[in-house]
Amino acid sequence: MRISIAPENRPIVIASLFVVVILLAGTAYTLSTAGSAPLLSPNYLLQQLQTGSFLGICAAGMMMVILLGQIDLSIPWTLTAAAMTATAVGGDMALPTALGVGIAVGLLNGFGVAYLRIPSMIFTLGVDTVLRGLMVAQTGGFAPQDTATPLMLFLAKDKVLGIPVAIFVWAGVSAIIALMLTRTGFGRSLYATGSREGAAYLSGIRTKWVIVGAFVISSVCAATAGFLLTGYSAKAYQGMGNAFLLPAIAAVVLGGTHILGGKGRYTGTLIGVVLIVLLNSVLSIMQMPEAGRQIIYGSVIITMLLVYGRNQRVTS
Repeated sequence: MRISIAPENRPIVIASLFVVVILLAGTAYTLSTAGSAPLLSPNYLLQQLQTGSFLGICAAGMMMVILLGQIDLSIPWTLTAAAMTATAVGGDMALPTALGVGIAVGLLNGFGVAYLRIPSMIFTLGVDTVLRGLMVAQTGGFAPQDTATPLMLFLAKDKVLGIPVAIFVWAGVSAIIALMLTRTGFGRSLYATGSREGAAYLSGIRTKWVIVGAFVISSVCAATAGFLLTGYSAKAYQGMGNAFLLPAIAAVVLGGTHILGGKGRYTGTLIGVVLIVLLNSVLSIMQMPEAGRQIIYGSVIITMLLVYGRNQRVTS
């Protein structure tokens, strides 16, 4: 009996199978070396999802930009700038400040890409560098204060009904993104613009506003992740977002979103994040150095780009 899988579901199915393979491989390795299987422990899995929520939120925003066939390389220092500025302000204004930084960076990125027509890879990389310089100038190379706000600590570390609050925050962001993509005119416009921007414009879609909106969402998600990560680390620090860029892109691409834009489902991004988190966990258990992990992430992105790029050329 032959099982038929719809083309749009194949990446999701493949990513899900890889999740199972990683769990089995990691369990077999830990059983052979330590005589236990922490990967199958509910507490361990919740802990991994808690730390993975920061990546998941970044990936949610990154998917919005990749659906346009664009890229946001300002994620690392948008996350860091939001976190450091929020801790500098502190108190009840910490969260609005972090979100404000995200909105401002997103508007700048969107304006540069949509209106100035500068390639997103170049413009967002430049913005990332500017943010890094501003933070170093503002803080002299140090964190503005040593302690996170109570709200940061609650959202990142506390638990409700035995489940980390950070997972609930990730679930809330996921619900908003999923509904936006499937139930709103903006979501339909996003897919149309990513498929054929010129055709979308001629059909009456305000493509420039769609591009700006996608970059704002990406930056706000990065700022939210920075706010949470500050609570988890108990402080903001230089370069705290550097570890999230490649994994976020890899998670989106692994989940089946075409890196050239126009196609992708948020369910795939969720599974891609889980895959990356579990892969990172297994590599840590195996004591894989950070350089090796970056090589793996980069290889995944290049491979999927080649696959999707060839498919795009054949069908166009």
